Amino acid sequence: MKTAGSPWRHLWLAFPLYVAAVQAGAAVVTNPPIRMAPQGVEYMCGGSGQAEAAFMETVAPRWAASFQFAMNQTGSSRARVTGVKLVVTDAYNGYQLLDVMADAPHLLARLPPGSYRVEATLDGVTLIQPITVVRGMAARATFVWPSNLTAPEPTQASLH
Repeated sequence: MKTAGSPWRHLWLAFPLYVAAVQAGAAVVTNPPIRMAPQGVEYMCGGSGQAEAAFMETVAPRWAASFQFAMNQTGSSRARVTGVKLVVTDAYNGYQLLDVMADAPHLLARLPPGSYRVEATLDGVTLIQPITVVRGMAARATFVWPSNLTAPEPTQASLH
């Protein structure tokens, strides 16, 4: 026997499932995929929009290494750029751990602890930085190119 309030009760019980499904769908759309480099290192590219940039900053401490790519602009801001070739080699033996194209302005990588030489190339200009990964601590490197390059169009998110 049904009561007069039962249709509302079913809607009330289904509402949390609906909210969970919507949130799960949004997470899939906004989270960049984790990829595997040919050398066997996991990495993730993201940060093209403001929401994705915020996500990348949030998860960066959980990754061994964080790389950001930007181009100087007039004033004090920097425009994030994409299309950067990133090569990470062991500083002591030259073994290549990562050789990928960053299709977003922020790249996170699960590098093992060690000292590395990092080369980031944009529009034929290569910037080189050392980075040291220590277990339990996130290492970070930011590469900033001069504003006179003919690089891909900067994205909307900016570095300060």
